[in-house]
Formats: sequence, structure tokens, C-alpha cells
Amino acid sequence: MKNLFTAFLFYFIGFSTYSIAQTPTETNPITDSTLYRIHTDNGKDFIGYIIKNDPREILMKLTDNREIYIPQLSVEKIEKVDMSSFNANGDFVGEDKFATRYFITTNGLPLKRGENYIQWNLFGPDFQFGIGENLGIGLMTSWIGSPIIATIKRSFQVNETTHFAVGALAGWGSWSFPEFGGFLPYATFSKGNRKSNIAFSGGYGAIWTDNSSKADGRPLTSIAGMVKVSKKLSLVFDSFILLPSTAERMVYNYDPLTGTYEYVNKKVKLDALSILMPGIRWHQSEGKAIQFGFAGYIQDGDAYPIPMVQWYRSF
Repeated sequence: MKNLFTAFLFYFIGFSTYSIAQTPTETNPITDSTLYRIHTDNGKDFIGYIIKNDPREILMKLTDNREIYIPQLSVEKIEKVDMSSFNANGDFVGEDKFATRYFITTNGLPLKRGENYIQWNLFGPDFQFGIGENLGIGLMTSWIGSPIIATIKRSFQVNETTHFAVGALAGWGSWSFPEFGGFLPYATFSKGNRKSNIAFSGGYGAIWTDNSSKADGRPLTSIAGMVKVSKKLSLVFDSFILLPSTAERMVYNYDPLTGTYEYVNKKVKLDALSILMPGIRWHQSEGKAIQFGFAGYIQDGDAYPIPMVQWYRSF
């Protein structure tokens, strides 16, 4: 009996020691200091340290020191979090899933491989696909399928917060205007990350028809930026500026020698044209946002409002 009691006592002490060693306490702190974000299928996010991760559940210590169990079946994504994902008040902000796009223009940040989204506009859809680590392609059109515009962008990382990209848009008038075509090569330089950034872009857009002997083009530029101020809200600014230029146009001209009016081909000065687009992006859930713009079309000193509403959806 004495031997049985002694064996039981050693078994109990050994089991208790093992259990205590496996439970985080003040004397046995969490050894993994990496901060994680766990996104669940009901739309909730949990930020903290992973204490235990087994096939059934995850035990997590949150940033407010609470400990919770999260069933593995409800986990959609686990990702590392750095301190840049928090604002000055210590609240988690995270990155903007659509940080590579403003209203119209883009920046040097690349779409990640397999990162795809649709931008629904009032005039039609815009599909974008991340097919490589630094390569993205897209297709945009109107609700009637005219025009059809293909896009491509190749990004290059200079350092952690500096990116450069070159790309192009190529368009066709489709079934309604098959004689029309267009091409816009561009380059963009950006500073920042997927939480906040600013971009400077420039390019040259050209349009031609079957009836014209050469393309009609103009240089253009853009300054744009965004900042995610909270988990649900980003502030966005975009611009599209056609620079002053000259071009040949058919104009109705008066000939003083004959005293008549006739159409002649002559060079005319084209004034600058600007579209300024401040707005907000409301993040409804993971991979889903709606964007409102308060755009203004400015030419010859006159301004005209252009309401803009866009919907973003990841897929």
C-alpha cells in the first residue's frame, strides 16, 4: 500500500509540474513576442499573442490581457502585425486592402500575388488581378461594353517605403466606335505603405481614329494620396490633370480675301483641364469598401461638380 501511495504521489507531482510548465504565468511568460491578428468568419478581429495553437482551437492573449479560445473552424486568416498598424491612441488601424488605388489613378505599390478586386463604378466595372509579386493586369469597361480598356502595371521596390511603377492603358471603342483607339503609357513614384501614401504620376495619352493620319495626344500628370485614419475609414485624394498643349484641329475660319467662312486645319492652343477628387473610403468588412468622392471638373477658370460613388470587392 505504501509503495502504491508513493507511486501515486510521484505521478501527481510530475503531472502537476508538466501542466504548470505548459500554462503561461508571470513566472512562465509567453515566449513568442510576435503580435498577431486573427480574422474570423463572423467578421471579428482579434489582436494579441498566440499562446497555444492546436488543430481544435487557438488560445490567444489579447492586448488588453484577456485570454480567449478561438475555434479553428472559425479562423479565416492569421497574419503578423507590426506597430505601424496602430494609431497614436494605440487603436488597431491596419492596412487599406485597396491602398494601390485612389479614384482613377494608381501608385507604385504592387498588388500582391492572388490579390484581386473589382471596382464597381456608376459607369461600369473595373477588374484588377495580381498575377505576380510585382505585376498586375486589369480590364475596365462601361455597362454597355464600350469602350474596353486593358491595363498593366509593373512595380519596383526601391526601399521599404519607396516604390516605382511603369504601366499602360490600351483602349478600343468596341462595337459602338470600332474606329477609335487609345494608348496611355505612364510612370508613377510613391512614398509610404498600405496605411498611408502619396504618389506622383505622369504620362502621355493618345487617341486615334481610322480617319486620322496621326494620333491626337496630350501629356498628363497626377498627384494623389490616401491615409487610413481608423479601422473603418480612409481619406482619399486623387487628381487628373491634362497639361496645356497645342494640336491641329479643323476650325471654322473666316477668310478675309474671299469674305467667306470655311473649315481649315490649323494649330490651336489647348488649355489645362483638371479633375480634383477628394473623398472618403468606408471599409464595411474585410475586402469590402464603398468610396464617395466630391470631384470637381475645372477648365478655363470654371468648375463643375462631379459626384462619384465606387464599390470595392475582393475576390
